[in-house]
Amino acid sequence: MIFDFLSAGLDVFLSPLALGLTFAGIIVGLVVGAMPGLGPLMGIILLLPVAIGLPPVAAMGFLIAIFVGGSCGGSISAILLRIPGTPLAAATLYDGYPLAQKGRASDAIGIAITASAIGGLIGGVVLVFCAPILARFAANFAPPEYAMLAVMGLFAIVVISGGSIIKGLLAGSFGLLISTVGTDSFSTGLRFTFGSHNLLNGFHIVAVVVGLFAISEMAAQMMKRDLLNIPDVKVARPGLHTIALTLKHWVNLIRSSAIGTFFGAIPGAGGVISSFTSYAVAKAAAKPGEKYGEGAEGGVVATESANNSTVGGTLVPTLSLGIPGDASSAMLLGALLILGFIPGPAMFENNPDVVGGIFMVYLASNVFLLIAGILATPLFVYVLRIPKVYLIPSILLLCSIGTFALQASVFDLQIMLLFGLIGILFRAADYPLAPVVIGMILGPILEANLRRSLLISREGYWIFIDRPVSATLVAVNALLLAAMVYLTIKRMREGKVSELSKAMAADE
Repeated sequence: MIFDFLSAGLDVFLSPLALGLTFAGIIVGLVVGAMPGLGPLMGIILLLPVAIGLPPVAAMGFLIAIFVGGSCGGSISAILLRIPGTPLAAATLYDGYPLAQKGRASDAIGIAITASAIGGLIGGVVLVFCAPILARFAANFAPPEYAMLAVMGLFAIVVISGGSIIKGLLAGSFGLLISTVGTDSFSTGLRFTFGSHNLLNGFHIVAVVVGLFAISEMAAQMMKRDLLNIPDVKVARPGLHTIALTLKHWVNLIRSSAIGTFFGAIPGAGGVISSFTSYAVAKAAAKPGEKYGEGAEGGVVATESANNSTVGGTLVPTLSLGIPGDASSAMLLGALLILGFIPGPAMFENNPDVVGGIFMVYLASNVFLLIAGILATPLFVYVLRIPKVYLIPSILLLCSIGTFALQASVFDLQIMLLFGLIGILFRAADYPLAPVVIGMILGPILEANLRRSLLISREGYWIFIDRPVSATLVAVNALLLAAMVYLTIKRMREGKVSELSKAMAADE
């Protein structure tokens, strides 16, 4: 079965357009990943309008490659500037920067790129083998199961993401709310359109996401005082010998990749948790001579292999169940929906060429990452020297052009600016943005399947308990809800203890 998908997708994958865009996506991903404040999510958002006009496999290859390259690119600035380009590279600081200070910046970047590529390939193997099996299992799902899956995706994002759980729930609820705008698919009634024909189909997800993330992020960057700063960064040229340096740590490499893939498959966990966990495990298992935190090669191997293998793990529930694991995979899910494909068992059954093509472009993107990363690192170093005063207006212009080009609509630009303002307010109040996107994408899935479940049920909500799989998912959701309550109470108590200790210190 697995080889059937790969053979079905081979023809569309081998097209010059798909291969070329996959390689281009790696370059773009490395650039946006290396630049602090951007990252893979921002890269996907900025170029989503370009991708949705392409053939499906070429479009997904482009976006997935940005995801893969961006997950690795943050290590470049982390190693050279001690500033992680993305949160994914935060753990790489521990050993990457000290290794660079020892005069081994090229080796550190080469090890990071090689470990990322190999970790991504391991995650890809898991994706290729596990996604079809999970999709086949999910083929027997009915509306009750899908409704509970959607709830689980929302709960998991909120529980595992950092910050206030209450704020995460409110942000996710806001995403659910805006997903209801437009025409009701059951009754054909209009909801929250306020007489505007532009809202008959609801908010366009690209306009919302560009506003929430890109516009608000650029506003946050403009508030800083480093707009004119030109980072002093030296050119690094990693060589092919860094592959051998990485493979010396093959046990660490495989173990960290397995950890990253595992956390990636859990909705909401993501690369940050997996990279720090992998680093902690590698440090605990290190030999006495390996001084972690002082420039250990194994530290870079652990963190970078973990955060890129997370990408493959994240795509497993995204493709097989239609449940995104994080904000970036939510964007990939949104891209598939815009292209006319519904992720889940139906896509595996009806579009094996697209599924197989996605598998192939993901594996190829990690191979391209190794090639492009080692050869083009000096280019990314020069990009790091671009002052933000030139970068921010360019990004805002790209956001506006891309959003307008979606439907040639000025209204989409207005929505982009509106949600840009909402994103600024959310950031100021310390509300997470990812649950908004997840809620917006999962909202229609939850609503449609909940209403279908109640229509076919003769006993109301008991239908969710009567079916074994649905009952299991209900139990999981109950555990997640209990975890939310527990963590909320714990954080409130910790906050009170912290305030008390501060007050006592002030009195003294």
